[in-house]
Amino acid sequence: MIFESHAHYDDPAFDEDREELLAGMEENGVGRIINVCAEAADISRTIALAERYPFIYGAVGVHPDDADSLNEKVFEEIYRLCFHEKVVAVGEIGLDYHWDKGNHLRQKKWFCSQMEVAREMKLPFIIHSREAAEDTLRLMKELRAGEMSGGVIHCFSYGKEMAREYLSMGLYLGIGGVLTFPNARRLKEVVAYAPLEQLLLETDSPYLAPTPHRGKRNSSLNLPYVAEAIAQIKGVSYEQVVQATEENARRLFTKVK
Repeated sequence: MIFESHAHYDDPAFDEDREELLAGMEENGVGRIINVCAEAADISRTIALAERYPFIYGAVGVHPDDADSLNEKVFEEIYRLCFHEKVVAVGEIGLDYHWDKGNHLRQKKWFCSQMEVAREMKLPFIIHSREAAEDTLRLMKELRAGEMSGGVIHCFSYGKEMAREYLSMGLYLGIGGVLTFPNARRLKEVVAYAPLEQLLLETDSPYLAPTPHRGKRNSSLNLPYVAEAIAQIKGVSYEQVVQATEENARRLFTKVK
């Protein structure tokens, strides 16, 4: 079964048909989904989805774009929810300099703080890094991320040299719909280089729908396009990709049943 390692089904884009869509996942070959929190206000909705659907698990954390909403009260809630039986990771956390061109100290502070929660709770982390390659890698090394309980660089978008750094830490790379884009040469090189044993399937739903649905709302039902693209690049069968990435996700997210 396909293991969806990163989606946002709490997003308003799914408000009209969320229940119907999720009800059809298993019959379409999607066995497990990690619903990943982004904004501080989304934490309760992620937990509600995990509690309602047996095949959905949660990751709790605050996206760097929402760092201004993080305070000690929210931070304490993240820590407390890590004890929840359906919370399997801390994320998505990290750095994003795409919109924030100014002082990045607040992002770095909360990134490091949330990483320390993952360390203490012995949970894997889910990293978001956009236009912040050098700072993300430097902090990951300072935090000794490779000695923690594992993690994934979500929606990996950097080149092969950066991939080598993270793979050497024993981390996973999250691969989604961007791989199917005609201009995704760099990502295709990374997928060809990286061991299949360190790749995860993800959508980042409702964003980044693969070709042929680019520009439309994404969902886990589109993951076969990504798995097929990986299979073609690596010269293996589609079934091998689905099986390997499921095994990888279960190895990382150890609380998933």
